[in-house]
Amino acid sequence: MSKMITNNNSSFKENLKKRYAINNVFNTLLFLSTLFGLLMLTVLIVDIATDGIDWLRPELFLNYHSRKPEQAGMKSAIVGSALVLLLIALFGFPMGVGAAIYLEEYAPKNRFTRFINISINNLAGVPSIVYGMLGLVLFGRMFDLFKADSWLVKFFNLPVGKTALGGLNFNLFGIPWLEIRLPFGRSLLAGSLTMTLLILPVVIIAARESIRSVPNTIKEAAYGLGATKWQTVSRQVIPIALPGILTGMILALSRAIGEAAPLIIMGAFTYVPFLPSSVWDQFTVMPIQIYNWITLPQEPFRINLAAAGIIVLLIILLSFNAIAIYLRKKFEIKW
Repeated sequence: MSKMITNNNSSFKENLKKRYAINNVFNTLLFLSTLFGLLMLTVLIVDIATDGIDWLRPELFLNYHSRKPEQAGMKSAIVGSALVLLLIALFGFPMGVGAAIYLEEYAPKNRFTRFINISINNLAGVPSIVYGMLGLVLFGRMFDLFKADSWLVKFFNLPVGKTALGGLNFNLFGIPWLEIRLPFGRSLLAGSLTMTLLILPVVIIAARESIRSVPNTIKEAAYGLGATKWQTVSRQVIPIALPGILTGMILALSRAIGEAAPLIIMGAFTYVPFLPSSVWDQFTVMPIQIYNWITLPQEPFRINLAAAGIIVLLIILLSFNAIAIYLRKKFEIKW
């Protein structure tokens, strides 16, 4: 009996040593993989900084694109990116948070809501270029419904324009700055709405997770005091979930600012020597401006100016991430 116990103890110790050895090997592989990724990232950042640090000068922020590298800047691209982000936040925040509130607090649990949940999760993984094609057809061309030979124009006898896309131009209430153009064409509004579609699933998922993390005891206490459903959601749930919602929104915006493929498909311009004066103007953004410089044959454009633009874009992205971390820490409620 004692021999059997001794043999079992020895076999157990041998198995334990093997498991510890396998665990150490696995930990070492994970550490080396992480180290390799950080090393490659460091090499890329050092290479970009070496090529572009000397070109971070005032002309880069104050000048428009030029044929001469020494005079070229990305003023219109920086302003265009800022306006696109502003419009994305204006459209994406209420739609994303509103959808999250409905799905978490009001929507019944049935097949239709399960289908919506699956669709949102799938849309979060769709390649960005697909959203570009969708935005081109939906916002840029309005499914060609306003062409002169379309059924909509013929049925309603609409006074469409004579441009390639046709379309309608009118003012709401006769106010000049409330001009509406259908379809939107290659405008700042069309690009912003396309990017809103891109980040909307991410915003909805982040907002839903934040709302779901609010303890049920908070809701039950509000109901116990006689609060209505909307009072509980608006005064208890949303304020508590707001740090996570803001974090998800800012991270989604940081993804949007670095996307170029949807806007290239959408028709954003690579050369815009002016600042947009309305949402119907042509526009460009920093990723497209960098892409344009990389494709030029001159070495100062292809290497130095492109690297300087990447540095500016990286600084903005890191700033967005820092703001997200700060807001999450500042407004976080610990239970």
